[in-house]
Amino acid sequence: MPAIKHSSIRDLKERINIYDVVSREVTLKKAGSEYKGLSPFTNEKTPSFYISPDKGLYKCFSSGNAGDVITFVMETERLTFTEAVEELAKRFNIELEYEDNGRPQEDRSLRQELFELHELATDFYREQFLATDKAGEWIRDYWVDGRKFSLEVAEEFRIGFAPTNGIKLGELVAKKRFSKEAIEACGLFYTKRGVDPRYMGYRFRGRLMIPIRDHQGRVTAFTARQLEITPQDDPSREAKYINSPETPIFSKSHLLFNLDRARLEVGPDKPFVMVEGQLDAIRCWSVGLTTAVAPQGTGITESQLRLLKRYETQLIVLLDGDSAGQKAALRMLPLALSQGVEAIFIPLTDKEDPDDIFREGGREALDLLLERKMQPIPYACAAIAPSSTQLTPQGKAKAARELFAIIDKADSESAKVEFIKQAAAELDLDPYAILSDFRRYQQGQGAPRSAPLARSSPQAAPEVKPNPEPKRKRAVLSVERDLFALCLLEGEIGSQIAQVVNPEWIDTSLPEGELLNFTLNEFLHDMWNGPESLNDQLEKAELKALASDIYFGAKAHENPERFANEALKRLVAKFVERKTKELKLEIGRKQATNDAAVFSLLGELSALNQLRHKPPQVGNLLS
Repeated sequence: MPAIKHSSIRDLKERINIYDVVSREVTLKKAGSEYKGLSPFTNEKTPSFYISPDKGLYKCFSSGNAGDVITFVMETERLTFTEAVEELAKRFNIELEYEDNGRPQEDRSLRQELFELHELATDFYREQFLATDKAGEWIRDYWVDGRKFSLEVAEEFRIGFAPTNGIKLGELVAKKRFSKEAIEACGLFYTKRGVDPRYMGYRFRGRLMIPIRDHQGRVTAFTARQLEITPQDDPSREAKYINSPETPIFSKSHLLFNLDRARLEVGPDKPFVMVEGQLDAIRCWSVGLTTAVAPQGTGITESQLRLLKRYETQLIVLLDGDSAGQKAALRMLPLALSQGVEAIFIPLTDKEDPDDIFREGGREALDLLLERKMQPIPYACAAIAPSSTQLTPQGKAKAARELFAIIDKADSESAKVEFIKQAAAELDLDPYAILSDFRRYQQGQGAPRSAPLARSSPQAAPEVKPNPEPKRKRAVLSVERDLFALCLLEGEIGSQIAQVVNPEWIDTSLPEGELLNFTLNEFLHDMWNGPESLNDQLEKAELKALASDIYFGAKAHENPERFANEALKRLVAKFVERKTKELKLEIGRKQATNDAAVFSLLGELSALNQLRHKPPQVGNLLS
């Protein structure tokens, strides 16, 4: 596979602001010259993830991850280096150059092909929806008269129609020369009989097509709604909705419908609204409730909640009132507690449906629904023990044990205490007794022993101080690290340092020393292209991460020449001390055997002593 030219990669990184890439994944707030937000790699409450637009780097202090814009895309989207570069180039409309002056179409990465194939399919289904034939007219009437949506909403979400005979899509895909691997992996076709359009099976026929986008707005899959004209021979004819299968670009447990739009609308006074289905979310959007999202099915996952939390921690849960919706909400509750998502629940009856509610009541319907809102534990109590006042003591104890399993998922002990107090009030139990029972439950689950919760007064919970600003991990201090950081910031001084430093002086057993040795060698051979050289030339991932970490934390010096000379003194002193010990041991061994080489070793010792007192300098400063 042809390699991307280094000059093309440098051009891409220079033209792309890392803020524009990271802000699609993380809600960022200004912090001096940097920006900070919650880590996209770990579950945390206090922001420890920082980016520096000036340096083009990010650093996550909770996970240790660090790097540039390409590394960030690799880690968050699980891409190879080449795939990440190509994804960024496509996103920002930057043309790449390859070592062989061009890259054949068949050499596209599989992921890239799948994204392109889904875009092609979306356009195809959209054209069928807009067609002037009978099928096109029928599907538009269904959308407007049957579903009560406007054509403008269909355009916004690129709603499509899969014709009853899918061969035209197969022929289009073949014409565009998509690879056999992509056709087999995309999930749009059944390919047991090969990839010839005449013999392939077509997953979606005679159905309303809803494109599913990831949080970056790329089509990764489809949901297809059954219609009257869905063919009888369709293997999934009886299913009201069918979805794309899991593919290299689609994992339903890691994706939420409409998140690409909703994440741009949320804020402290405008939380996410979780509804059950795609059409529910589209209905919400159509009436101005623009923060609605929907899972792919009723199984809400930790990954989906972590994804939401990147942008906003508050969530209104508005799932259907039937048995499946209630069970989904109850399964979601402990996950929300564990992820620190502040969820409130709006219970619906089994005859209520969000699509109908918002179609008839518009955006204002949410205000009426919010009058029913319930906090997590009261909602769980209502679901587990709907007639708590009529329960026997044993029934209340049983309900409490079910609640313990939920409450114990909360991400802080103080929150658990408050939830236990709420459960006690809902079940009309003694708060001290239920706290004691909860502690026994925790011990039985293998929870770490701590001060008994029962000693905490329910009327006066201990004051919980807010978490302080996260401390950045203390770096390993070394003169090699200082000189390397200086070279990154001051190229001219770095070149001078390279001229006077003997590689033997550098302790390359340290990773910082390895970085310094590499950098000075680049300077010495006139190959230094700035910090980009590190990403281009370093092979070890851990060295790249360390280099980014040092660069990210490097601060400009008021007098860089003075700092350089002081660091050179320290570098020389450290080397002299180490080398002197080695020479004295060697001299002792040689003297025992009257070896004439002793005189040569004594000369080296004298030279070291002179070096200690007169180390090399850069610039015009005196030591």
